[in-house]
Amino acid sequence: MELASESYWLVRVLFQRALAVIYLSAFLVAATQFRPLVGENGLLPLAEYVDSTNFKDRPSLFYFLPSDRAVGVAAWAGVALSVAALVGVPYWLPEPFSVPASMLLWAAMWGLYLSFVNAGRVFYGYGWESMLLETGVLAVFLGAGASGPPVVVVWLIKWVLFRNMFGAGLIKIRGDDCWRDLTCLKYHYETQPLPNPLSWFAHHLPDRFHRVEVLGNHVVELAVPFLYFAPQPYASMGGAATIGFQLWLMTTGNFSWLNALTIVQSIPTFSDGMLFALAPESVGTPATTPTYLQAAAIGLTAVVLVLSVRPIRNMLSPSQAMNAAFDPLSLVNTYGAFGSVTKQRYQLVVEGTNADDPDPDDWREYGFKGQPVDPDERPSQWAPYHLRLDWQLWFAAMRPRPGPRQRWFRRFLEALLENDDGTLALIEDNPFAEEPPEKIRVLRYRYSFTDPAERAETGAWWTRRQVGTYVQPTRRSALRSAGLGRRRRGP
Repeated sequence: MELASESYWLVRVLFQRALAVIYLSAFLVAATQFRPLVGENGLLPLAEYVDSTNFKDRPSLFYFLPSDRAVGVAAWAGVALSVAALVGVPYWLPEPFSVPASMLLWAAMWGLYLSFVNAGRVFYGYGWESMLLETGVLAVFLGAGASGPPVVVVWLIKWVLFRNMFGAGLIKIRGDDCWRDLTCLKYHYETQPLPNPLSWFAHHLPDRFHRVEVLGNHVVELAVPFLYFAPQPYASMGGAATIGFQLWLMTTGNFSWLNALTIVQSIPTFSDGMLFALAPESVGTPATTPTYLQAAAIGLTAVVLVLSVRPIRNMLSPSQAMNAAFDPLSLVNTYGAFGSVTKQRYQLVVEGTNADDPDPDDWREYGFKGQPVDPDERPSQWAPYHLRLDWQLWFAAMRPRPGPRQRWFRRFLEALLENDDGTLALIEDNPFAEEPPEKIRVLRYRYSFTDPAERAETGAWWTRRQVGTYVQPTRRSALRSAGLGRRRRGP
């Protein structure tokens, strides 16, 4: 099939394949992490979600099936569906069936992932979760096969991308003073949730470079998004600028699939003609979009327009909320990240001991996958895989004591005191593999990147200084007697 210069058939194929990769990552994370975090006996048990939630407010399959078995089936079903979308199974079917099969496939992935997000609570409380759901809904209406996608759905994807980028720009320019005086990136690489192997090097770039970075950030987030709706080649120029910006963020940090999903959303800023810039001008067009898909797309557009009112009001409000959903299905949301940048990095270091009267040398540290503990250990690359426990540990370390959003933390400590297999799978290093510790404590440290001279002399990536005790030494019995232990299954 030949492609017209302003058609979106190839754009749809690339978009669907790329979005399937994001879904695959998300479902693999659910398959490996959801049960120890939010399963039957997780850090925030599913039973608590069922007992405290109205289904219509947070709809989820797990409201009716709050079991680890259902979680496993749903997660691995999502993995299988993502692979089917990645290899383009609907495109293999005869033409009358390709579009309905595609709609069912993408709707099933969206529904399954909605179940994880709504039941996951704080462990799924990130902007890229609602962004994946919103983008996934639009993918349902793109169709498949030889027919072209409804152009209005392509524009709706651009609308998500616009709110994603422009919302992030607005919340920065209204937020921390360092975004206005162009100094935020002096701190960001060191204090971001999960630094990666290149974060140390980015942190030590000259201050002048960091100022230019911040200025470029404002241009890409506040000016470039208006190009998404311009004629070609300006729309694709805006998309290319956005993709380049996101690639830099992926190179210097671990932001789950936020940057990768933004790149996926940027694909519809191109057209088939732009992707085939060297192709002859006299090319054909895809088959006509089925009437029922066009009608469904128009209905979807009407729903999106109505639901966009509150996100627009929020985006334009001086008190703009960050990453908010306004309906239980996360159909149209508002986005915005890093309105403020932390200037100092605090870390929680969890230690255990089997000594009755421990000396300082008797305490041994647990290691985490993404959060730094050992100053000599180089930061790791994890994105687009999402380390949900590590992200919550970063938030928890901002306070000198556990707060209301850290209800899970003492359950986490009890799980370590039991050598719980599921919880141990979420961390990197368990120094008590033979038998669990008798006591556990959590210290709070201030971490800073070493400077180049320190790095050359010691080989360390970090320096650290203890600034407090987050949880005093405690035994499992003390956690249980305080009513803070993990919820157990019935006999």
